[in-house]
Amino acid sequence: MKNNLDHIRDIAEIRSMMERSSKFMSLSGWAGILAGTYALIGAYIAVKVYNFNPVTVSEATENFSSTQLVQLIILALAVLIMASGTAIFFSYKRAVQRGEKAWNATARRLLSNMAVPLVSGVVLLVFLLTNGLLGLLAPFTLIFYGLALYNAGTFTYKEVKILGLVQLSLGLISTWLIGYAIILWAMGFGLAHIIYGIYMHNRYER
Repeated sequence: MKNNLDHIRDIAEIRSMMERSSKFMSLSGWAGILAGTYALIGAYIAVKVYNFNPVTVSEATENFSSTQLVQLIILALAVLIMASGTAIFFSYKRAVQRGEKAWNATARRLLSNMAVPLVSGVVLLVFLLTNGLLGLLAPFTLIFYGLALYNAGTFTYKEVKILGLVQLSLGLISTWLIGYAIILWAMGFGLAHIIYGIYMHNRYER
């Protein structure tokens, strides 16, 4: 009986070691919470300061000068840089705490799988911008980000896949409800990230 229990423990330990080596486990809940906060602030500024809230696919084109569009792009890049920087910082910090390398083969596989939908999304967003289809910006950022997260979920916590499906669903819904796209964008990039971050922190980091 004792030998059987020892074998079970050995198998469980081997399985745990294999999972750690094949999955990136240094994601931090705090990164999700802060990324969601940045997104909510960015959405608020876009709507209240730049009056960006298209009701149809191309309606906002007539109401925006090239200067306003540049400012909106700068705002979006600022949110992206802060969110990415925060994720890198907390992932590195957590990897050090776990005695692991933050930049390893698993991290590279994770990023390469995210890169395909993200790069495709960026190309499409440039097309939408240059053709005045501003009402589709929020839906398509949600869709391609959701696809990237779903791909990444194979190489990290399963909750990332779920978050990806949430983003994808909100993006698809917002293509039919352009007038509510900014609200749905704030729900996806803001609220969903915060809820995900709180859950991840409480489950894996406490």
